[in-house]
Amino acid sequence: MNPPRKYRKFTPQQKKIEDLEKQSPLFKRIYSEYELMSDELWDLENSDVTNIPDDFLNAVKLQTEYLEEEIDDWLINKNSAPQPNT
Repeated sequence: MNPPRKYRKFTPQQKKIEDLEKQSPLFKRIYSEYELMSDELWDLENSDVTNIPDDFLNAVKLQTEYLEEEIDDWLINKNSAPQPNT
């Protein structure tokens, strides 16, 4: 198992995250996807490969930011799912 990356945005809220993962399979899936995407983004940005298209990097960044916003909503409303945008 890889050690957690130090740059992660949600490290200070790890206890809340663990609680939410136990309470909600949806949150657990969202957070798992966020971890995967942020690891992938970090790997892409720190690799020696120079032929990664900017559009692809931007898409990964955008998806990671979207997941961060979803997680922020869950952390703010700790005991309930975020309300859908209307």
